[in-house]
Amino acid sequence: MIGLVSLFILVIISLVITRVGTIMLTLTGLSQEVAQFQARSAFSGVGFTTQESESVISHPVRRRIIMALVLLGNAGVVTVVVSLLLSFSNVDGSADALTRMLFLVGGLVLVGLIARSKLANRALSRMIERALRRFTDLDTRDYVGLLRLSGDWVVAEVEVQQDDWMCDVPLQFLGLPEEGIVVLGIDRANNRWIGAPSGSTTMHPGDIAVLYGTKDAIDRLDHRERSPQGEIDRLTSQVAFTEQYLAQQRLEAQTEAPASTPPDPTLRVSLVDEAPDQQRQPG
Repeated sequence: MIGLVSLFILVIISLVITRVGTIMLTLTGLSQEVAQFQARSAFSGVGFTTQESESVISHPVRRRIIMALVLLGNAGVVTVVVSLLLSFSNVDGSADALTRMLFLVGGLVLVGLIARSKLANRALSRMIERALRRFTDLDTRDYVGLLRLSGDWVVAEVEVQQDDWMCDVPLQFLGLPEEGIVVLGIDRANNRWIGAPSGSTTMHPGDIAVLYGTKDAIDRLDHRERSPQGEIDRLTSQVAFTEQYLAQQRLEAQTEAPASTPPDPTLRVSLVDEAPDQQRQPG
């Protein structure tokens, strides 16, 4: 019976862990449903390749939460299996085995009912959320959602080399915004961080530029050398971004343009009928 009791304790601990993981993921900006699904998937070791999973993996805080759930889940599954085997390893006859089986099923049903209870779930969630907000420092900002990192838009790091096109040139002369590229920051070779650099900032060999833009434009910039071919590549990238920008503007114009409504024929008839009456009235 000690094995069964330990089994129930492990199941309850597992439910609490998944609940904590769900609330922690919720605090990072995920919805309740998505956070619960991802927490249970990670703890049980069942992987799903979905768009929500990609948003979890690309977020540094969520990734650490998922890694902890995976490690705890692997340890929990092994412990549960060992406790279950120990519970039925020293059975004295079929009656004892049946008693233990009924005790196991009844206990699991009771734990399941408690887990599905809205009152217990609400109280536990509030308690866990208060503890997390008090004793942890979760970064609840969802940078993936804020930067719209979907489609071709990415945040990437580019190491500056000696012969690179953008090396030792002030940012204001590079014209990167004309290619749809924004320099978010520069990690200097001396481990000094420059956030939101100005136009006079210059990147040197060994620096790492953190860029936001389309994947194609950043790849072009990463492989661009200081040569006539590099200038041609810069112009080509500018033309490509201009075409993309104009296409977006046309789409915005179609979306925001008010629907043209035909004139009301009854209004036209009423104006024509009222005109002679207005002329016959004395001035």
